[in-house]
Amino acid sequence: MSRLEGRVALITGAASGIGAACARIFAREGARIVGIDLQSVVDGAWEGVIEASPEAHLDVGVDVRDEAQVEQAVARALDQFGRIDVLVNAAGVGSSTPIHALELEEWDRVIDINLKGSFLVAKHVLAAMLAQHSGSIINIASVEGLEGMSTAAAYNASKGGVVIMTKNMAIDYGREGIRVNCLCPGLIETPLTAPLRDLPDMKPIHDEMESWHALGRIGRPEEVANAALFLASDESSFVHGTSLVVDGGWTAGRRL
Repeated sequence: MSRLEGRVALITGAASGIGAACARIFAREGARIVGIDLQSVVDGAWEGVIEASPEAHLDVGVDVRDEAQVEQAVARALDQFGRIDVLVNAAGVGSSTPIHALELEEWDRVIDINLKGSFLVAKHVLAAMLAQHSGSIINIASVEGLEGMSTAAAYNASKGGVVIMTKNMAIDYGREGIRVNCLCPGLIETPLTAPLRDLPDMKPIHDEMESWHALGRIGRPEEVANAALFLASDESSFVHGTSLVVDGGWTAGRRL
């Protein structure tokens, strides 16, 4: 039997990157998929999703910063499937500006998408999970939510907030049968990180960051999605309130 057979998974940021990888792998494991994103699917990122989960669809144009849009998107998912068993909060944006040069608009954008967006989607999914007395919420944070990074104050603050919010949610909802965990990836090959690889001026930074991974390479979205699958499945039934690091050894330390 597939590991998520019959379960309904709501995934934000599902049009590309880690979110799309979760949609593909969860569908293959028997889940029925509802994706949420501002944009349409990027470059065949949903290849195989519909074949594995014929009812799967991407709810396009949903801004996770807008509570009314989030509430309506969750309601549409519940109207279609009647329940939500898994939430993956994968919607996110990056930022690279030191505090003294950081515009308020940029600070708000990063905090609102990465942290407030995760809060809003969880808030409206939790009502259904509380009624079911079951569910698994997986917030996508970052190794940069566990340790600092130069010029990335807004991003670090947003992902650090996701880490501690996860712990608070675990305390509040564990006795209701709802498990809450987060994933902290290292540098992953996604559209979000592509400029590091593709822009000539950024390539040295990409190569330096790649060297920080003890495995000697950056990660693939599927490697994070496989960890999310574990947290979504019954195999992680006693894993709760944790920050699972999927970083190729980034946080193990630096190699001389």
